[in-house]
Amino acid sequence: MKTASLEEIYCSASKNTVAMWAKNAGMGKLREACRYPADKLALATGIQPPMTQPVLHLTAELHRLTQDDPLADVQPASGLHVTFLPLTQPLYHSEDELPANVDQLVHIWRAFQAKTLVIRHLRLVALPSQLLLAGIPEPSAIAMRHAFCEKVLASPWREALLERHSNSPLPAPFWHSTLLRYGADFLPAYLRQFFFDRQDVDFGDVAGDLTFAKVNYNWTTCYPFTTW
Repeated sequence: MKTASLEEIYCSASKNTVAMWAKNAGMGKLREACRYPADKLALATGIQPPMTQPVLHLTAELHRLTQDDPLADVQPASGLHVTFLPLTQPLYHSEDELPANVDQLVHIWRAFQAKTLVIRHLRLVALPSQLLLAGIPEPSAIAMRHAFCEKVLASPWREALLERHSNSPLPAPFWHSTLLRYGADFLPAYLRQFFFDRQDVDFGDVAGDLTFAKVNYNWTTCYPFTTW
């Protein structure tokens, strides 16, 4: 995938969201239950890059803006991450024993672990009830993710991977961290304006070494496989 086409995907996603917002001035239905259980862990791969000043400032602004809104779930600074490839649904608790064949995943991962992933030109991408911080990886990272995905698909973990991506492409095209999840169908007006005011801002680059871990939905709980 060329860089330009990935930029077009991000632009198209935001344009489609803005069009949806235009047809739905209100928040729509509230969610009756949390979509992302904080106590359940999934197997995933990704990076936890150091927080850069532009990203720190952005998240701090978002935290201040939403501090009195109980429907807003803003990514804590401690959980900043960019997912490489999510592997399973959130199936585990921290104390759970993992299946014996997790060693097969670890074996596959050893060819990819500690590789440095650089994500450039971070920008806000709007989804109906979320704000993403998404960027552009180096072409080698895209090829590496496809190679890892193919190896997992050829392993006994194939069905778990397919179930995790049942409603999305495999691998998903976005390279992102979810900055905000909102407990309704659509973002309210003040958060839409937050996006409009910053949609053309380049928030710079982040980089980190790839890790394979048990994580909760926002990576504030993270157990790298070396600690299992």
